[in-house]
Amino acid sequence: MSQTKTLKVRVTLFCILAGIVLATTAVVTDHWAVLSPHLEHHNTTCEAAHFGLWRICTKRIPMDDSKTCGPITLPGEKNCSYFRHFNPGESSEIFEFTTQKEYSISAAAIAIFSLGFVILGSLCVLLSLQNKRDYLLRPASMFYAFAGLCILVSVEVMRQSVKRMIDSEDTVWIEYYYSWSFACACAAFVLLFLGGVALLLFSLPRMPRNPWESCMDAEPEH
Repeated sequence: MSQTKTLKVRVTLFCILAGIVLATTAVVTDHWAVLSPHLEHHNTTCEAAHFGLWRICTKRIPMDDSKTCGPITLPGEKNCSYFRHFNPGESSEIFEFTTQKEYSISAAAIAIFSLGFVILGSLCVLLSLQNKRDYLLRPASMFYAFAGLCILVSVEVMRQSVKRMIDSEDTVWIEYYYSWSFACACAAFVLLFLGGVALLLFSLPRMPRNPWESCMDAEPEH
């Protein structure tokens, strides 16, 4: 592999590494969406919530003069509970219906698949760097691209879950916005998918420059 290609591959791998960090952060944190309830004029406190793939956290926040609930970063009594389908022994009350059990399980499972593809891709990259086998970068690029697509699907499933939760008449939530974990997941998709495609292009052997030049004349691979 030429020095120019090597530099491009290293820059691409650095972007992919950033995508891996963002994807892992999104999966393990619970700030995908922040929910606000319907407010009564006589209330002095409100109970906002934020949740992720695994658990939901509620916080009782004092209301200000504008009668708005939040922001969620204000100090208040906080209570976090894992979703019952992930922790059957959890005794605290959980919004089992409003979290849309099928959506939650699907989003979490697809996110785990994404991390699995990331691990496989990273193993291929390590073997490629240690043994100087450039052809291993090609399956690694596909694994990273698949990981990015899985993150995108997980984001869409979570978005649909939030929409159904807000639209349901059995919930107290009427307002929502996506938080920094959701942004991490979106950025991870862009970096992993585009990084995987770029890594595949950079790791391919040079195409013949002339019609009479065969592929066997291209630069040899290790």
